Amino acid sequence: MSNLIRPCRGVFAPPRLAVILGVLIACAVANDQARAQPATPVASAAAPFVSDRLSVEVVGAGPDVILIPGLASSREVWRATADRLKATHRVHLVQLAGFAGEPWAHGDGAFVRPEVEELARYIREAGLDRPAVIGHSMGGLSGLLLVQQQPGLVGRVMTVDSLPFYSAMFGPTATAESARPFADQAAGMILGADVASFRTQQEATAKALSRTLSEQARIVDWSMASDRHAVASAMKDVMTTDARPGLAAMTTPVTALYAADADGGAPAAMADGLWGREYSALPGVTLIRVDGSRHFIMADQPERFAELVDAFLAK
Repeated sequence: MSNLIRPCRGVFAPPRLAVILGVLIACAVANDQARAQPATPVASAAAPFVSDRLSVEVVGAGPDVILIPGLASSREVWRATADRLKATHRVHLVQLAGFAGEPWAHGDGAFVRPEVEELARYIREAGLDRPAVIGHSMGGLSGLLLVQQQPGLVGRVMTVDSLPFYSAMFGPTATAESARPFADQAAGMILGADVASFRTQQEATAKALSRTLSEQARIVDWSMASDRHAVASAMKDVMTTDARPGLAAMTTPVTALYAADADGGAPAAMADGLWGREYSALPGVTLIRVDGSRHFIMADQPERFAELVDAFLAK
């Protein structure tokens, strides 16, 4: 991230900025095979739902839980969580189109809001009754937007190392408009990068995103299998989408997990300040810091993450 966008003084160091904005989570280079695939609707084998924005795998039985991955990630980021929850819950694992090998049919068009609209349509068509939603990174932002756009559709939301406005990383005075030039720059560099250099950068950046070697390898693989047009579009949307104005009117319970890591990640005090500031307008939000973790909390602190998910679902 430090090679793409320079953060303003007084905010997180470049590695953390990479983690939060997700540029180097997912500035992915689509392989030629994936980009050569014809654009076809994505069908869920487990639910009567067809969409060219997302697919859903359903496992287990019980109260409904929707799991949304982040930018350029696979639904496999949630596999351990789903395997644990499926004995007591019906788990809906979302895969966003364009990421981790899922086909993308929308060129350089909008990403986040159309995806959120499809999530809402899925909930309605599947007949889900106020499901819980857990979203990582961009998936967490999607959960907040879903609640704001469709009040009453979701029962509760957990965001995992996610902010309502990612470009707040540039400082407390940042706005969607002031972030737009940086977003355009990031998207241009995603689209213009060559495969070899991007793989090298992905490998280096994965170390800032997770302390776990196996997860670092998966992050790189997912990014390299993603469609770069999808990633560039998602990146621009994430950097210029500000969900903060809608926080004050939200009545849906929200739990926001965030990472701190004294050994190469976000310092605890700095993370506390940022999350406290950015979620301050949300009534009743539960903020929980997870120490010893980088961006992929579910991989870096799996036992603690499982405890927090169980407590969230038991409320």
